[in-house]
Amino acid sequence: MDLTLDVEDYKLNIRAGAVIIHNKKILTHKNINKDYYCLPGGRVEIGENSVDTVKRELQEELNKDIEIMGYVATIENFFELEEKKYHEIYFLHKIEFTNEEDKKIESTMHNMEGKEYLIYEWLDLDKIDEYNIMPSCLKDIIKGKDFPKHVINIDK
Repeated sequence: MDLTLDVEDYKLNIRAGAVIIHNKKILTHKNINKDYYCLPGGRVEIGENSVDTVKRELQEELNKDIEIMGYVATIENFFELEEKKYHEIYFLHKIEFTNEEDKKIESTMHNMEGKEYLIYEWLDLDKIDEYNIMPSCLKDIIKGKDFPKHVINIDK
């Protein structure tokens, strides 16, 4: 069961995400019906730690095995989406594909779970400010070199 709870007029989410960078590009995912990008990952399940969540999610979504390279950040994220308020605790880990051939992928990838509305795209790090990436503080975290970070992000 995902660690997501309705609490009063908020939805509380515990999430884990992957920062994967190849050839000055970062892997993101996008719902083709939305106007923003996010990092791959998903909700932590009860009894599961954030490292195992990232491994499970990348296996489920892309059928890729990964190695955790380091811890990047914790984001306390507050935002509204579709008229619902969210309080999210978001753990970010730097990862790398374990398969050498996977490390060469630069094309758009598709979701392996049958979610045709999700695509995985590599965004140019030199143009990161041109993209709408959520949460908004991710751009500064990705550009920064001093990890780990703890950020409180409020998107309104």
